[in-house]
Amino acid sequence: MKRLASAMIGLALLLPATIAAQEYPTRPITMVVPFPPGGVADQTARPTASAMEKLLRQPVVVSNRPGAAGAVGISVAANARPDGYTILMALSSISVIPEADKLFGRQPAYQLNQLTPIALITADPTILVVPADSPWKTLADFVADAKKRPGEISYSSSGVYSTLHLAMEMFASAADIKLKHVPFNGAGPALTSLLGGHVQALASGPGVVVPHIEAGKLRPLANWGAARVAALPDVPTFQELGYKDVEFYIWAGLFAPAQTPAPLIGKLRDITRAAVNDAEFLGTLKNMQTPRAYLDAPEFQKFLDKDAARLAEAVKRIGKVE
Repeated sequence: MKRLASAMIGLALLLPATIAAQEYPTRPITMVVPFPPGGVADQTARPTASAMEKLLRQPVVVSNRPGAAGAVGISVAANARPDGYTILMALSSISVIPEADKLFGRQPAYQLNQLTPIALITADPTILVVPADSPWKTLADFVADAKKRPGEISYSSSGVYSTLHLAMEMFASAADIKLKHVPFNGAGPALTSLLGGHVQALASGPGVVVPHIEAGKLRPLANWGAARVAALPDVPTFQELGYKDVEFYIWAGLFAPAQTPAPLIGKLRDITRAAVNDAEFLGTLKNMQTPRAYLDAPEFQKFLDKDAARLAEAVKRIGKVE
């Protein structure tokens, strides 16, 4: 009888959430992007939101909330009401920011356990680019010049300890060079700074830089992946060039506040799974030279745990940087 009573109580608690999931959504959903328009997170969020809203029959509104290398927007999503109406499109920096806060003895803006994964959408190796009219034809040229002029060659990033910052500092540490870091609030402004001639280098995803490479405005020197990028077959990896520990990916994935009811998470997982197979969504990724890298929540959690551990070690190895 006790077992039956417990089961009935459990069913009674689950029933309202199940009914809510069947009716969900009844109003627009906000997809928080913790960076300005123009970067990897924004470029991934918009076609994902468009595909999702066709399936949900409700608007999925992309809300750019930049600041503090993504910490502002991530914190907004992490502390949002867990009702399924706020989701987050985050990058790999989601696991870097809390580690950087620890390093500086700061109160963390958020904790990873405040968010639950829905799905991994894309995962691109980062590309090192310089202006097409720069004197550096190869990575060796760039490193040799940087050794002659410590701290003089500047690069832009999406913020202190952002994905773009960490990738460059991993490379600089391995190459034993000192570069000048110029942080912005996102990859879009960081790219604009490079194209405008205000900085001399940038690490970013293929979807952001390939169009400018094809237009003859930027020159790629190397990529942070384990293999060459299909869109840039002549660009070597750092590993090929002797930097064995230099590997970094800018991945984009969906999250929800951790206390969001399981039935709602289940529906969001189902909708996301269908959305990433939408023809228009796949066409947009193809145009961006970005392959889909979909992982459902359980596999994404394993991927996240492994990536977070690797990046935490990278942050500790690099130490305090400004």
